[in-house]
Amino acid sequence: MSGIWVLIEHRRGEIREISYEMLGKGRMVAEKLKQELSAVILASDAKAYVDKIKKYASRILTIEDKQLEHYNALSYQAVLSALAREKAPTLLLMGHTSYGMDLAPRLSAALKWPLATDSVEVEVSEGNIEAIRKMYSDKVNARIGFRGAKNCLVSVRPGSFPAEIDAAYEGEVISVTSSLTTEIQARKFIEFVEAATGAVDITQADILVSVGRGIGDAENIPLAEALAQALGATLSCSRPVVDKKWLPKERQVGTSGKTVKPKVYIALGISGAFQHVAGMKNSGAIIAVNKDPKAPIFNVAQYGIVDDLLKVLPVLTEKVKALRAA
Repeated sequence: MSGIWVLIEHRRGEIREISYEMLGKGRMVAEKLKQELSAVILASDAKAYVDKIKKYASRILTIEDKQLEHYNALSYQAVLSALAREKAPTLLLMGHTSYGMDLAPRLSAALKWPLATDSVEVEVSEGNIEAIRKMYSDKVNARIGFRGAKNCLVSVRPGSFPAEIDAAYEGEVISVTSSLTTEIQARKFIEFVEAATGAVDITQADILVSVGRGIGDAENIPLAEALAQALGATLSCSRPVVDKKWLPKERQVGTSGKTVKPKVYIALGISGAFQHVAGMKNSGAIIAVNKDPKAPIFNVAQYGIVDDLLKVLPVLTEKVKALRAA
């Protein structure tokens, strides 16, 4: 059984968005190589996850073990390496998340398979798999090949691909016996710690109102907050705003901040440096307000307003409020 494998990432009973992103890309790679797409689920009880994944892959491999209830690099490595040696997938995709950054190098070393980390694209060229990753603060795209390798691993940067939504597989569920025979003692899950009260996760927002250097001063931030409140949006920002300490680091979008993919992204006074664009370019709709008509942000925006944002913001906020009231 070769094929393309996607490791399904889940946390506290919920499948993470990155899994659907990888399933979409995995399907494209599988079709080009004329191979089957398999989703791999490690859990103490995989049934709930299987029902949500079945239509996205032709095969669902499930391994159930009480030691797989929570993510643990040692148990995941042991189980996955045993399964991969037996089935030899052509490609195994996993998220470049805290989960994948821990697991992928361990798995690569255990299997002696080449690994491309933090990839933003996976392509097939002349029958060979290639990964593209950003280098030098995203200034350069590096194309990574796996010369002579029959099997490879790729970890994917969240937000790089659109999530799979239109698949219509009838996934065959195959239960695989866990290879764990003894309890792992070296590393154990203790508890899941929630983010500190008041912390904001901009990666989960459907609408982001993002401010840049063009906001002018910290005293103008409330204008953007008013628009965000009217829209039911979350406030985010570019790096200069964080550097000036006008907003906390957790609000920053970009290569040195967070990669986001909201349904709507409103960029206010953001010039559009590549470091920022890399973190939000896959948003559903991008709206930019900037007084410079040549600002790079307009190259990625679907809608643009060329004007002083301090004049635009109050008017835009009142229009939103009026529409909502109607």
